[in-house]
Amino acid sequence: MDLPSHPDDDDTARGRGPSPAVSWGTRIVVAVVVALLVLVIVLHVTGVVGPAAH
Repeated sequence: MDLPSHPDDDDTARGRGPSPAVSWGTRIVVAVVVALLVLVIVLHVTGVVGPAAH
C-alpha cells in the first residue's frame, strides 16, 4: 500500500537521481587551494622560499 503524495510534491523529479552535494566549481576551487598549499610546503622544505632562501 502506497501512501498518498504530498500536495507540494513535484512528480517530475522522481526519475532523476540525487543531486550532487558539492558542485564542480567548489571541487575545482578546493583542488586549486590544496595544490597551492602543497606547492608552498614543497618550496619551503626544499629551501626555495622561506628563511633558508636568504
